[in-house]
Amino acid sequence: MSNYAEETIKTLEKQGYHFVGTHKHSAVKTCLWLRRSIRGEGNCYKGKFYGISAHRCIQMTPSIFCNQRCVHCWRPLEAFNINTGTEEEQVVWDSPEEIVEDSLKEQKRLISGFKGSPKTDKDAFAEAEVPRHAAISLIGEPTLYPYLKDLIQEFRSRDMTTFVVSNGTNPEVLREIRPYQLYISLNAPDEATYKKASHARYWTRINESLDEMGKLKGKTRRVIRVTCIEGLNMINPTGYAELLARANPDFIEVKAYMHIGYSRKRLSRDAMPTHLRVKEFAREIAEALTSSGYTYTIADESEISRVVLVSSNTDL
Repeated sequence: MSNYAEETIKTLEKQGYHFVGTHKHSAVKTCLWLRRSIRGEGNCYKGKFYGISAHRCIQMTPSIFCNQRCVHCWRPLEAFNINTGTEEEQVVWDSPEEIVEDSLKEQKRLISGFKGSPKTDKDAFAEAEVPRHAAISLIGEPTLYPYLKDLIQEFRSRDMTTFVVSNGTNPEVLREIRPYQLYISLNAPDEATYKKASHARYWTRINESLDEMGKLKGKTRRVIRVTCIEGLNMINPTGYAELLARANPDFIEVKAYMHIGYSRKRLSRDAMPTHLRVKEFAREIAEALTSSGYTYTIADESEISRVVLVSSNTDL
């Protein structure tokens, strides 16, 4: 690893990321909802929407690197970026087997402190020691890891389901993988807004990824996530609808940007919309889709997370 990469690692470790594997390009981190769930204090919106138990979920990434610089990202983008490819080319990639094994070991170590706490639900803790789900979404862009398909299979071989959250910049990878649930983040209704939000030049490839998602109907559960930033991308619901129609996803998550982490250096608190504002924008997108012949309705919501679930009427 270069000195630059070592500085990146130090920065992320200060933020609570725990690196796994030999070459330190993979990481795990426990989330707030895991800690709450293991104490019997509630579940995250993914539990409400999709039946995932937060205390049985491992949040990880096989690639700390990213090829975009989204203004709303709470990660320390100022610490690293691989737009040039230079940093990525220096990486020696660990095997899927090593990443999965080390991730599970580290997750078990991270939750071990809950065992002696009187606030811990003993049954939930016992379940947490045997994760059933991997959210491949922690940091970076997972499709930059060249063995993502095999990583998903490695989790599957351990009777675990997987969510993959991608920025859609590598359609050729999305064409090959079959996670239990595939997310694509769509944060703009047009190219000009995309460039302002993501500071990247992958708009054509993102459109290709939307087309690829459309072809995956019935092969995996498909979700588009729209992160709403007040004053930037909460515009042109018809434009969003036109893009969403290409993917024809099973679900659309319309979620508020949260004013946390390093994003506070780039955006003001006013950029974080209220839940009511998010819900209204979700309704506008659903209506625009319906007007185009695609029937979508608001199916659920989580006010605490400021997210609204829009669902297709088609059964999966």
